[in-house]
Amino acid sequence: MTLAQTRPFAAFEWMIAWRYLRARRAEGGVSVMTWISLIGITLGVMALIATLAVRAGFRGEFVDTILGTNAHVTVYSAGSTSETGAYSRLMPDYAARAAVIRAIPGVTRAAPLVRGQVMLTAADRSNVAEVYGISAEDLATIPRVANPETSLGDISRFGEGIAIGSGLARELGVGLGDRVRMISPNGAKTPFGISPRVSSYEVVYIFTAGRWDIDRTRAYMPFAEAQTFFNREGAADEVEVFVADPEAVDDWAPALLASGPGTMLWTWRDASGSFLRALTMEDNVMFVILSILVLIAAMNITSGLIMLVKNKGRDIGILRTMGLTEGSVLRVFFLCGAFTGTLGTIAGVALGCLFALYIDQIMSLVNWVGGGGVWDPSIRGIYELPAKLQLADVLKAVGLSLGLSLVVTIFPARRAARLNPVEALRYE
Repeated sequence: MTLAQTRPFAAFEWMIAWRYLRARRAEGGVSVMTWISLIGITLGVMALIATLAVRAGFRGEFVDTILGTNAHVTVYSAGSTSETGAYSRLMPDYAARAAVIRAIPGVTRAAPLVRGQVMLTAADRSNVAEVYGISAEDLATIPRVANPETSLGDISRFGEGIAIGSGLARELGVGLGDRVRMISPNGAKTPFGISPRVSSYEVVYIFTAGRWDIDRTRAYMPFAEAQTFFNREGAADEVEVFVADPEAVDDWAPALLASGPGTMLWTWRDASGSFLRALTMEDNVMFVILSILVLIAAMNITSGLIMLVKNKGRDIGILRTMGLTEGSVLRVFFLCGAFTGTLGTIAGVALGCLFALYIDQIMSLVNWVGGGGVWDPSIRGIYELPAKLQLADVLKAVGLSLGLSLVVTIFPARRAARLNPVEALRYE
């Protein structure tokens, strides 16, 4: 069997490609370019995987804190005018409406709520709080609030006082068993008008939902007590609804709208949709930018192969005169570029995955080097930088890197294959 009849990517082609990639003192430039290409591909793939993991983790954590604390759908009334001309959006039929909503397939929870804003004070400290009046049974079903691993106190004592976020507790300087004063401007109705209402409550439960803004401003109090405190006797402000699949929350809209007359809906997508769309657009932009960086790194393979072809011109001429075909020469130099791209991709995947797995330790080091305050939860909304490795993201980075690495090797490989052996050996 002659060389012209050998199968593509035969063993001798792999052997020649591997020998060409090994460094020799006389060809140090080729070796340097190979290492630069390898390091560039590695860093590009690492940055791409790490960025995709951080973006996926940030989005997942942000959505989880939303869905684990807030209603997936808020059902409220469009409002009505009484015989005296007073306009009200309260829901006097909240119990019956909540029962109808609970019977809808796929609805996991429906809880009537009373909501109001107050001023909480303790000693010489004060802070604005958003108070949710809710039953003890419904409070115990809120995932991020009722989590015993991130909370303090006994949630079963909720009927004896109030529950507040950990950030709010820090702002007020209170702990379990301390008492806080709750002040509402819309208090008791008197012949002289409405006077502020002031009541004192014991802090029986402190929760950490994982969102800086929620932990710093939210408080829960018993539903009946909230009705009295906010002048909602016999009524509720809204019904918060949790569904089995929050991502498909719009599928429940027709059934929820039919739960009662004048029903209106506000979903978690309505509340946070613009932010999530901004995250998606940012993810796409970051992927494009980092893809360009990977392309720039892959172009170094082209430079290295062009130098290799120039230095190996005599060898190419000898191999061609021995019977090596153009296709074999092309495959030899194609394998040289593929080796570099594949090894760089493997190293980049390993480093990117390690970065994502040890993101907490890395951020701690960065925070220590930066003197603290590198990650500000008041700006980001969550307390730490999360990372979530997804197989699809890793495969996307691998496919991009390998694809670019293989494509950019075609031009110098074809140039080597078309080299005239007579011209290559003329001055040798």
